[in-house]
Amino acid sequence: MKILVNILRVFVGSLFIFSGLVKINDPVGFSFKLEEYFGPTVFDIEFLMPYTLALAIFIVILEVVLGLFLLIGFKPKLTIWTMLLMITWFTFLTWYSAYYNKVTDCGCFGDAIPLTPWESFTKDVFLLIFILIIFYKIDLIKPIINFKNQIIISVISLITSSAIVYRVIEHLPIIDFRPYNTQANIIDNMTIPEDAPRDIWKYDWKFTVDGSEKIISTSGEYPSVNGDFISVETKLIEKGYEAPIHDFSIELNDEDFSNELLGEEKLLMFVLYNLSKSNFELSSDIIKKSNEAVKKGYKVIGITASGIDKQLEVKDQFGFEFDFYTCDETALKTIIRSNPGALEIKSGTIINKWHYNDFNKIKFD
Repeated sequence: MKILVNILRVFVGSLFIFSGLVKINDPVGFSFKLEEYFGPTVFDIEFLMPYTLALAIFIVILEVVLGLFLLIGFKPKLTIWTMLLMITWFTFLTWYSAYYNKVTDCGCFGDAIPLTPWESFTKDVFLLIFILIIFYKIDLIKPIINFKNQIIISVISLITSSAIVYRVIEHLPIIDFRPYNTQANIIDNMTIPEDAPRDIWKYDWKFTVDGSEKIISTSGEYPSVNGDFISVETKLIEKGYEAPIHDFSIELNDEDFSNELLGEEKLLMFVLYNLSKSNFELSSDIIKKSNEAVKKGYKVIGITASGIDKQLEVKDQFGFEFDFYTCDETALKTIIRSNPGALEIKSGTIINKWHYNDFNKIKFD
């Protein structure tokens, strides 16, 4: 039992550290996931919405610290109790997401390892079992270093985690796991290969035939039957290939300009996913850099999920001369963790990305 507990101790501690580090790299992205849970379509906890980023930061740092505490044997009772409470809550969240299909990705490992809701739930169930075993045999958890060194390591881990969080929030994630990372080609990531497997659906057609109901199943085609149609139910049997980027478009007046704009040899795109929440303290930098880009032969655009009235209001208030295009807000949040942010794109390939704190570093060829 001692060997088992210590194996589980290393596994659980390492998993908590890994999970926390992945999300420490992108706490803003994790805060977006919390917004989904707190939003009206899931738990509708509106009063927590303004605190999602603070909660995200607290949770990701706590994960790393708890994992380290378990590995070195620091405050084992407090550590295991906290882990048990966390994993119980996460298990409920992932079950709820999977059963009711509310949040398609729990964000357990950020964008590094996307998991389906049921995969997330299964992972949490096993983790809950492992933590319960450690909990009931907590007396077998012994420190591997003396108390003084435990304190030193704990303080260093807390300071280091906090420093990383501060750095990525004030700039951008150190490692970008998303399909919009630097050097990624948006056009290629939107393309579905001709030989890629397609979704397989089952269609259950309900008819009234000779006074009784009859169900005929097909893979999509309308059945040939002498009867009165009642209804049809569809079920996804097998998921086909999904392009890494499948929800991105650049629209103007309900017309899609994605291929045209992404085909530009030089494109500077300012991403302002929500104009009501955008930071315009550096609006002068946006104007300055957009003018520099135009002189260098760049096509300059803004892209947002906000409506036309808000776009016109912002252009008039801050003097932006470039046109605004629209795109889904979730897609824009995925593209860059900054509002506003900027992308340099050449023939569909992302060359550079800048947080608004780094607009002064934007340079053109």
